[in-house]
Amino acid sequence: MRNAEQTRQNILDIAADEIRQHGFTATSLSVILKRCEISKGALYHHFTNKMELGYAVFEEIYTPMFITMWQPAVEVDDPIDGLCQFFACMSKDMSCDDVVCGCPLNNLCQEMSSIDEGFRLRILDMQQQLNQLIADNLQRIAPQLRDNLNFSQVAYFIVSCFHGSSSLSKSSQNKQLFDQVIAELCSYIENLRK
Repeated sequence: MRNAEQTRQNILDIAADEIRQHGFTATSLSVILKRCEISKGALYHHFTNKMELGYAVFEEIYTPMFITMWQPAVEVDDPIDGLCQFFACMSKDMSCDDVVCGCPLNNLCQEMSSIDEGFRLRILDMQQQLNQLIADNLQRIAPQLRDNLNFSQVAYFIVSCFHGSSSLSKSSQNKQLFDQVIAELCSYIENLRK
């Protein structure tokens, strides 16, 4: 990787961490500059402003990370089992920091979707990608599932429950609520079978 590419990637990684910790609005470019050990000119060589940097973090860090996180769960032979194992592992492995900070992508979506059209459109695109990934893999095992399921609707419901449980856990600072909602979500997913 060339030096300019490494600098750009470092800016993205550090900005993603700052946004995860503080939210987009509270993220400081001066902190990013300090952590990256670069000048303003170096930052503005890669990103014309904070919003462009935020879009790049969303598109290049958060969206691929989120989609990649879900892929193994739904691309296995049995996506019903895969999703339930995915959620069970997440529930088991979720740390106190995860409860306090919440899902970085969910946090950014909640913060920015209503105040910036560029973020809203990127969020919509990411949600459609994830929905398509889940729906396509459920469709793949359709003969094993209940008749007349709308796979797109089911996929949106699964993701909504996941995001809702993360938000509930964060706002209440109570991991047990996350565990309870996830257990009920797994019960719903299992009941998609015939």
